Amino acid sequence: MLRIAVQAKGRLYDETMSFLEEADIKLSAMKRTLLVQSSNFPIEVLFLRDDDIPQTVATGVADIGIVGENEFCEKGEDAEIIKRLGFSRCRLSLAMPKDIDYPGISWFEGRKIATSYPHILSRYLAEQGVHAEIHVIAGSVEVSPGIGLADAIFDIVSSGSTLVSNRLKEVEVVMHSEALLIGHKGLDAEKQEILKELLFRMDAVKTAEDKKYVLMNAPADQVDAIVSVLPGMKSPTVMPLAQSGWCSVHTVLDQKCFWEIIGKLKALGAEGILVLPIEKMIV
Repeated sequence: MLRIAVQAKGRLYDETMSFLEEADIKLSAMKRTLLVQSSNFPIEVLFLRDDDIPQTVATGVADIGIVGENEFCEKGEDAEIIKRLGFSRCRLSLAMPKDIDYPGISWFEGRKIATSYPHILSRYLAEQGVHAEIHVIAGSVEVSPGIGLADAIFDIVSSGSTLVSNRLKEVEVVMHSEALLIGHKGLDAEKQEILKELLFRMDAVKTAEDKKYVLMNAPADQVDAIVSVLPGMKSPTVMPLAQSGWCSVHTVLDQKCFWEIIGKLKALGAEGILVLPIEKMIV
């Protein structure tokens, strides 16, 4: 049995649960239960505070964990990064009152900065040669300048709307963050095999992201031209139709180039273009 530690609530919780569900990991209970075993895979999920996950994995209480890169870097625990998962993206940034002109990083010299990430911030300030007072706050960091508790903040930024609502502006991006799959360094052979199967499922889900399965009817005399504009993973599937002179073409397209390619296909005579989502892809 492999034990995975995940965040008990919040955006990372929601995206992690969705990711595990797409990997066909079935769980019967969620937020209000500390430990939940999957009904169809040899894994159990341990729900924790996000800042407890790195230590829990490093000490072997959990075998693996899904945690934000920001928390992993802040805690500095001795666990390994197994895989970057690509969701829950954000950044750690310095922000200050929006009505003050920002001349550069030297503005922070001698200032008081409120943050929940003192270690990341102190390392960054040392690299920049800036001496500032770091005021550690567990939550609601963004209100600190408004109530006179600090001159600026260092915190997570996603959309930036929280900064705007507190009359702050982002002035320095210190690091970018995403969800990480981290692991204990002493996993035995049995757990390594379970992890290997879990990674196989995760890769299938990630590979299918932003991909579309496209089917179309095409004039037989235009098939070569149509195939030449399709950037599929391999050669597309081409099958003759009952109607003479027509073929059915099947391929996979990336979402980012989808509309550009569809326009070219229509210009070459493709008809009845059907676009389907892809849940998983094995390569």
